[in-house]
Amino acid sequence: MSRSGALATRWLGVGLAACLSITTIALWVSGRMSLYINPDSAWFAVGMSVVLLVGAVASFALPLGAEADHGHDHEHGHAPAAASARREAFAHADHDHTDPVDDHDHAAHDHLAARPRLTPSGIAAFTGGVLASGAVIAVLLTPAASLSTELAVSRDVGAPPLFAGSDVITLAASSDTAQFGIGDWSAVFAHATNPETFDGKPVTLTGFITPGAGGASFDLTRLVITHCVIDAQTARLPIAAAGTVPATGQWVTVTGTVRSSGDGALEVHAEQVASIDEPADPYEY
Repeated sequence: MSRSGALATRWLGVGLAACLSITTIALWVSGRMSLYINPDSAWFAVGMSVVLLVGAVASFALPLGAEADHGHDHEHGHAPAAASARREAFAHADHDHTDPVDDHDHAAHDHLAARPRLTPSGIAAFTGGVLASGAVIAVLLTPAASLSTELAVSRDVGAPPLFAGSDVITLAASSDTAQFGIGDWSAVFAHATNPETFDGKPVTLTGFITPGAGGASFDLTRLVITHCVIDAQTARLPIAAAGTVPATGQWVTVTGTVRSSGDGALEVHAEQVASIDEPADPYEY
């Protein structure tokens, strides 16, 4: 394997892995890991990144190009065939095809063997390497940011987040709702069979504004993740508010009361809608 090929192999292996490990550890140290991973799962991601980084550093103890070394036993097992192939190549490399093998034949054979050949598999490997490198470099250069309002709206399927079942409704009915977020209340709003039970419950909730439906002034929205942003689900609550509504995407804290409309629906009657900056931890879990 040529030196450039060995360097490319080393980069596509431990090089890219080390870059991703460093990025993960840097996000954890800077406190921005919660933008991508549930804090309860961060220990696993960081731990694996440390192990991978140690392995990547240790791999540099291997000589460059050692990845292509298949061992001497393999070579000896095919020595007769390999020697025959070399003699044939040497014979064809000689201009007259009749002279004994000489230094010219050796040089010609080595040149032909070292020259890269464009094959479908080689082109595919090169393209894959470029794409993988581009993806990792993009991760390194892109500032950490939360998922957008547009993505939250596009992921809204008109249902509360999964994994919020009857236990959430039972807990809400027991008056223990101080720690409820938008995801919890959206499950209550969607599945409560006795909405009058929740009439009058005080709430203080933080989220961002999305267009309302069914007569609501706006919907208070938040993304709920289980493990990481890949599984993010949209939770939203209808808000009835007087006065001017902030723009879509604006983060707000709503203080108000849960009210039953009498037709089986629930909504939050806002007493105060205060615009705020995006919180450091923009998701619910």
